[in-house]
Amino acid sequence: MDVEQQAREEIVSLGRMMHQKGFVVATDGNMTVRLDAGQVLATPTSMSKGSMEPDDLVVVDMEGGKIRGRRAVSTEIGMHLLIYRLRPDVKGIVHAHPITATGYAAAGIELNCALLSEVVVCLGSVPLAHYATPGTAELAASIEPLVSRHDAILMANHGVVTYGDSLRSAYMQMERVEHFAKISLVTHLLGKQHPLSEAEVERLVGSNKQ
Repeated sequence: MDVEQQAREEIVSLGRMMHQKGFVVATDGNMTVRLDAGQVLATPTSMSKGSMEPDDLVVVDMEGGKIRGRRAVSTEIGMHLLIYRLRPDVKGIVHAHPITATGYAAAGIELNCALLSEVVVCLGSVPLAHYATPGTAELAASIEPLVSRHDAILMANHGVVTYGDSLRSAYMQMERVEHFAKISLVTHLLGKQHPLSEAEVERLVGSNKQ
């Protein structure tokens, strides 16, 4: 199986997982994989991520122009292409609307409290980008200042975008964001948070770099 076909199969598989977990509903969300320096494989617009087939996906160039595919590309492709341009290390991107994390985004609250060692090591903090209309150039511009320093971003009144060195790692980051959001919400409901100290955070970050 060639690289593109493998990427098509993985997008379809992870799309079903996202839909089953309730990270997306109806035709929400989008995913992409960088195939090479000039081509990106993307989910189509107006299609459930739980019912895609490999040949539903679309290949675009780095300007968003369709190279091949029978469907139209997602209107949010510009956000993905911006991330690829700013982060040469990124090979896969996931955008979804997981309920708890998106609730934080709609409330205007960042996920920036060092509550879980695993999140500190794998994500750091999850900042909040200001609101911009989905599918517009303004949406890409809203996340641009945050992309180089973070691997996950909350988008105000919209959802979450995560990215990594593979599509699977980007998807795992989405799971981590939602898991972290749920735990953070529980601490708020309990009325108490006990974050890690600055020294503890530095030790975690330092050990991860060794």
